[in-house]
Amino acid sequence: MEKTDFDLVIIGGGPAGLTAGIYASRARLNTIMFEKAAKGGQIIITDWVENYPGFPEGISGYDLGQKMTEQAEQFGLKTEFNEVTGLDLSGAVKKIMLADKEINASSIIIAAGSSPQKLGIPGEAQMFGKGVSSCATCDGPMLRDKVVAVVGGGNTAVQESIYLTKFVEKVFLIHRRDELRATKILQERAFENDKIEIVWDTVVTSIEGLFGVEKIVVKNVKTDEISDIPVDGCFVLIGYVPNTDFLGDAVAMDEKRFVLADSNMATNVPGVFAAGDVRNTPLRQVATAVGDGAIAAFSAGHYLENL
Repeated sequence: MEKTDFDLVIIGGGPAGLTAGIYASRARLNTIMFEKAAKGGQIIITDWVENYPGFPEGISGYDLGQKMTEQAEQFGLKTEFNEVTGLDLSGAVKKIMLADKEINASSIIIAAGSSPQKLGIPGEAQMFGKGVSSCATCDGPMLRDKVVAVVGGGNTAVQESIYLTKFVEKVFLIHRRDELRATKILQERAFENDKIEIVWDTVVTSIEGLFGVEKIVVKNVKTDEISDIPVDGCFVLIGYVPNTDFLGDAVAMDEKRFVLADSNMATNVPGVFAAGDVRNTPLRQVATAVGDGAIAAFSAGHYLENL
């Protein structure tokens, strides 16, 4: 095979990418990691992580991301803030198109993560940053003593609702079903919190206000009844969509455009692996991302040895 710029390119600097970087650097692979936003990924905007092993008292998401970054760079991982805009995987040498250049590598780990999903309703885009948010940790303190809505019923929505009660007067947790999907311990905390009112069987149909959020319009999915809930902010926490637009059709994906990878994190393209939230996986947590990253780096090393 012809000489390449790198043995391995890691796309994405969250827990999966950083763990892959730790393993690849320890294996002395010539590796570089590209991250377009902030090293640490989604966890750095997470208030508190209490289900990651080794931290019995919990740890802030920002601190955990920083520790992972420091550990990877300590082992010699090269990192660069840059955006991958496309891949050419047609040949044995993989070509990586960046915002300002093109490089090539013998193998790639796609660890690009995911982004918060939008509701796609009137007012959401116009009010984003003016009371509509997908990050309670970022924007919650600015709504001190206000009334807010949180849309969702999973771990993130419930955990962020609990976090918001540190600042706000009241949280309306809007959920389209009649039971939450969050883990039981989070549900118990939400049910016990006097500041949280759960609005069951309900969807938000629009977000309204003149200069900022003033109310949400909701519909009961069982009765079709329409009503208004006056709020000063609305946090949309209904899940995530994969950051795979840059891939085009370079690798196989499922119907939601999560990358398909086997138990070795291998995609359908030899030498290309996927790890973390970007891949088709039943659980998207820091712990699973770390496991994915370790396996992906090991598999990439094995692939390179056999070239």
